[in-house]
Amino acid sequence: MTDFHYYTPSEIAFGKSSEDKLPSLLDKYGAHKVLVHYGGGSAERSGLLPKLRTMLRDNAIPFVELGGVVPNPQLSLVYKGIDLCRKEAVDFILAVGGGSVIDSSKAIGYGLAYGGDVWDFFDAKAVPEKAVPVGVVLTIPASGSEMSDSTVITNDALGLKRGCNSDVCRPKFAIMNPERTFTLPAYQTACGVTDILMHTMERYFSKTHMDITDAIAEGLLRTVMDAGPKVLENPSDYELRATIMWAGSLSHNGLTGCGGVSDFGTHRLEHELSTMYGVAHDAGLAALWCFWAQYVKDEDPERFGQFSRNVLGGREPVSAMRDFFHSIGMPASIPELIGRKATADEIEQMAMRCSRGGNFRVGKFKELGKKEMLDIYNLANQ
Repeated sequence: MTDFHYYTPSEIAFGKSSEDKLPSLLDKYGAHKVLVHYGGGSAERSGLLPKLRTMLRDNAIPFVELGGVVPNPQLSLVYKGIDLCRKEAVDFILAVGGGSVIDSSKAIGYGLAYGGDVWDFFDAKAVPEKAVPVGVVLTIPASGSEMSDSTVITNDALGLKRGCNSDVCRPKFAIMNPERTFTLPAYQTACGVTDILMHTMERYFSKTHMDITDAIAEGLLRTVMDAGPKVLENPSDYELRATIMWAGSLSHNGLTGCGGVSDFGTHRLEHELSTMYGVAHDAGLAALWCFWAQYVKDEDPERFGQFSRNVLGGREPVSAMRDFFHSIGMPASIPELIGRKATADEIEQMAMRCSRGGNFRVGKFKELGKKEMLDIYNLANQ
């Protein structure tokens, strides 16, 4: 195992009445004027946004709103949010939604506390030292951003998708009511299940690890792979929805990686897929993972053997995970993801961007340079 630092400062209010705690949580964390940040119309139609507005007004908490967050959240909206917050003297950001809304909120928080261009943090030109605080009302369990140090933003002007990791962006609190996920479309639910699995597997496939962390990760993986198909058949089952919602947070708050060295090579490869084709990040991960695994499995056969024994009931990992993704309606190759094969030029462009012109390597289980990226993209394109 390796030495590790584990930090999870986010306060969690979990359960059927958790939204009622919003005013007290905002007061606890010093909110004087709030940006309510959200995506499309689902939060409005569900009654959640109207309820939150009423709570804020009834408790004399001033707020402004900014909607319009899309999957693979865009830098242009982040800039708009920063400008609005500065104009309105906002000092707290409330993300109402899933990972894209939370990441957009975190990026606005970075930008408000910074004198330069917030993209500097995602372009590795600067390191964030502080951020305006963020709170979350979670509606989509998937990314785990409600407890993580991670933010991923797409520069829509440059066509680049980049991440920034810093403890200063971890949300102060997350309100998590599983009932708010009952009406999620089946595809979005399956995407969330996939992201939860992938956040755990990106940490699990490490050449250094510790037994207790392995046991936690394996238990989470087994539980989510059992609950995922069941919740698609019973979307209003509170216990199943609660299981998946809490698993999403645990999968990305660092717990399942303590003592190991996380890989995240598949995530880096996928960023180029969702930038190139505008696909759901989670579906892109499903389209790539089996081919990443096929390419790297000889690096540590025992690790894949342990995954087979302790998670998959002895099944061969690549075929078992492909079958699982298909069982929940996820793609398991690039053609299944985009409806055609990627062109040679598109694959070259993705590898060039991922490797930053051939000068950058990703992954830790097996380091991937441009050649290896091309190999995996081509395998996944069959």
